[in-house]
Amino acid sequence: MPKKFAVIIQGGRVVLPHGVEKVDIGIQDGVITAIAPELDADEAAILYSAEDQLVFPGVVDAHVHFNEPGLAEWEGFETGSAALAAGGITTYIDMPLNGVPPTTTRRGFECKLSAASGKSYVDYALWGGLVPTNEAELSFLARAGAVGFKAFMSEPGGEGDEIFTRTDDKALIRGMSVIASLGGVLALHAESNEMTDALAFARISKGRVGAEDYLASRPPEAEAEAVTRALMYAKETGCRLHFVHISTARSVELITEAKRSGLDITVETCPHYLVLTEEDVVSKGAVYKCAPPLRSKQEQDLLWETLLSGSIDMIASDHSPCPPSMKDTDNFFQVWGGIAGAQSTLLLMIEEAYLKRNAPLPLLASLLAAGPARRFGLDSCKGEIALGKDADIAIVSLNESYTLTQKEIRYRHPVSPYIDRTFSCKIKATFSRGIQIYDDLHGLTNQKQGRFIPSVPSKVAAEEGDVYV
Repeated sequence: MPKKFAVIIQGGRVVLPHGVEKVDIGIQDGVITAIAPELDADEAAILYSAEDQLVFPGVVDAHVHFNEPGLAEWEGFETGSAALAAGGITTYIDMPLNGVPPTTTRRGFECKLSAASGKSYVDYALWGGLVPTNEAELSFLARAGAVGFKAFMSEPGGEGDEIFTRTDDKALIRGMSVIASLGGVLALHAESNEMTDALAFARISKGRVGAEDYLASRPPEAEAEAVTRALMYAKETGCRLHFVHISTARSVELITEAKRSGLDITVETCPHYLVLTEEDVVSKGAVYKCAPPLRSKQEQDLLWETLLSGSIDMIASDHSPCPPSMKDTDNFFQVWGGIAGAQSTLLLMIEEAYLKRNAPLPLLASLLAAGPARRFGLDSCKGEIALGKDADIAIVSLNESYTLTQKEIRYRHPVSPYIDRTFSCKIKATFSRGIQIYDDLHGLTNQKQGRFIPSVPSKVAAEEGDVYV
């Protein structure tokens, strides 16, 4: 006789939307079909004991750069998703750069889907991009399932004929008007290009190209100015905004004030702004370079205050790797800016937010899973341990320490600022749609079962065609 459940996860401390409870989880056909104090173990084909362990919703990482097609030597879907699976992350949203072509056109979107097919260990969604030349493509990208559109207010960097480019203010306003008409979300890298360019020129022209010079060229004021400008444009156009990798409390305060005025805005920060500081950049070098840059300890403490008060909507990794050679130069302005850290996101946040600062686990689950799923139209199946949702689950031990070694890193290149960091918690297992794809004893399975998850708003427009499901 067939079993009632394909899997029962038994006896864990389960992080539910409303609190933490010791309950069993029943899974059938990849979906959570029962949550109860005790399920009949005989009804399960597979029984997983989570006794004395934390059962956390699979993380939804809304900000990764896997760089395919075209730049798999930086990071690809197979290696990147393997790292996520080992870190308890079960869904990711891939950014439209730095692949070639970028995901700013129909061709780019189809190339991205083709590159991802059959390679990902976990489920994924895609960002589209807004650049000065692609307004006519935005409707297709929305219908095809993009969760939203990414734009840069400062130069994103890169070389070649097909690269992602900065959107100047006129093009930004035009694009925001189109995105508003589509009901979409615009994600912004908010730094003032005029300010950062001028400050960088002042240093470089004097031959000052060290880490401290780079940090000085991208001050908190550059972020706050761009945020203020973008908020004005959002008020004018009615466009929904999402600010990526915000690094300062002042920017969060500006966004919070705009929310109170009725604007539809969300804000994301990243683990590296909460864990690392500018002192790491100066003392340890290029592996710690990112944009916006790491900030002072004082700025970091203020950012933690905004997060713990509920003013930040989500945490995402901004995993942005590159070949090690692109970090190997004495000119810090020429070093590629990006931190490779996605594999460590969940452990970092459990340790720093929950264990050290007593943040409630449901708040952490909202920041890492439910918040991004809800904002980007994935919450019909992702983001929570709840009946009817996909059985995306991370099992975490709070009783075992864990040191990240270079050998255990799953990225294309074993580079991370968190190498040799010891955590007081450990990922024990990861389930994607009810299938165990990782455990700490055997590593990853061979099942690359990840599938494309279109954003819900695009599904509503399915009658217009071009939707990829």
